[in-house]
Amino acid sequence: MESTTTTISADVLVVGFGKGGKTAAHVLTDAGKRVVLVERSANMYGGTCPNVGCVPTKMLVHYSSGKRLEDDAQEFFANSVAGVRALTSTFRAGNFDALDGKDTATVITGTARFADEHTVTVGEGADLITVTAPTILLNTGSEPFVADVPGLADSKHRVSSTDLIQQDQLPESLVIVGGGYLGLEFAAIYQHFGTEVTVLETADRLLRHEDADVAQAVTDILAQDGIRLVTGARTVEVRDNGAAATVLYEKDEQTLTVEAEAVLAATGRRPAIADLNLEAAGVRTTAHGAIEVDERLRTSRPHIFALGDVNGGPQFTYVSLDDSRIVLDQLLGQGRRTTTDRVAVPHTLFITPPLATTGLTEKEARAQGRNIKVSRENVADIVAMPRAYTVEETRGLMKFIVDAETDLILGAALLTIDAQEIINMVTMAMRHGITATELRDAIYTHPSSTEAFNEVFDKVIG
Repeated sequence: MESTTTTISADVLVVGFGKGGKTAAHVLTDAGKRVVLVERSANMYGGTCPNVGCVPTKMLVHYSSGKRLEDDAQEFFANSVAGVRALTSTFRAGNFDALDGKDTATVITGTARFADEHTVTVGEGADLITVTAPTILLNTGSEPFVADVPGLADSKHRVSSTDLIQQDQLPESLVIVGGGYLGLEFAAIYQHFGTEVTVLETADRLLRHEDADVAQAVTDILAQDGIRLVTGARTVEVRDNGAAATVLYEKDEQTLTVEAEAVLAATGRRPAIADLNLEAAGVRTTAHGAIEVDERLRTSRPHIFALGDVNGGPQFTYVSLDDSRIVLDQLLGQGRRTTTDRVAVPHTLFITPPLATTGLTEKEARAQGRNIKVSRENVADIVAMPRAYTVEETRGLMKFIVDAETDLILGAALLTIDAQEIINMVTMAMRHGITATELRDAIYTHPSSTEAFNEVFDKVIG
């Protein structure tokens, strides 16, 4: 229950209700520790993922893919948002009750600010609460970063990703500044709902960290779906113009414009540390504004740990979860787990169909001088994968990078239906030394997407 005590002493203080922090809090409480968790917003119990990140956006991916031509776009969108709100509210309440309902756990809602390396204050004046603890876990996550483009930050038409998924009104037109994962996911979602979408990307192609053939396949699919993709476009100004905003961008030495009802700044996220007063605790930060940690996630103060996005690592919920395992091993285990133990961490871009990747790209493997085989096939040509036809989504490709000498999988890019699931099997194989031949010759259910392995590993190119 919510504490009204002026001063609270805990065994462990957790600042931030994200995946890593809440997981650690549960385990520590069950181990008999007195835990206090401070979360600055009642709308964020459980962290970014179930409230404004993974869960609501993937629900919108699901809803948007079900829209029919005869559906009224605004009504369909409003009903979809209502469905998202209902689920996220349930998750939020469940996260709060599950932790605060424990006898040795207390959740405090408010902004935590360090007073010294063992103490934080929450609130102010008569409502001030002081929490002290010998061990502190920081899990405050990240927040959207707005690029320094004249007029963008102050535009009344600028929206954040959180704004978009919480508003009932579907924008008729949307300009997305930034063609990274977040930008492309929102482009796909809103285009499917019926919004006219333009993506402005500074780089000369999308997904520049992926192989060119994979990036081109993604680009072709998004363009086929009706999204206007402008690469090599540097956004230089945003001007409000009544009911719309005019976005000016430079491309091929020309200044061009595009108008939209809403402008999403999808230019990245940065660690949320501004309110923590880290200086008072002597906690150092990096040049990129993240909390500096070692391989065991200890900060410059060994009793203070940083988990999740705030430590500058990969910004994924499942990495934050793994962070909690590392920290718990320090606090309750043998202290052997480190961030260097991670092998083949997968990523998924939730467009339709999704793109899931892991390990090395072909370009990276060749740059390292590896002797590799590349197995690749277009989904439409995979005879052993009828599931793609049964769900009427045959776009995309499967690509594997295989060590020619050991037959071990070095990397994969899966642009296909069920890619977010298939990639987990691939990464498991990579972690445990299962060869490409073993995956090729395994028995899979039918019709399924994994049975594509029976064929694709024989499709060697180059």
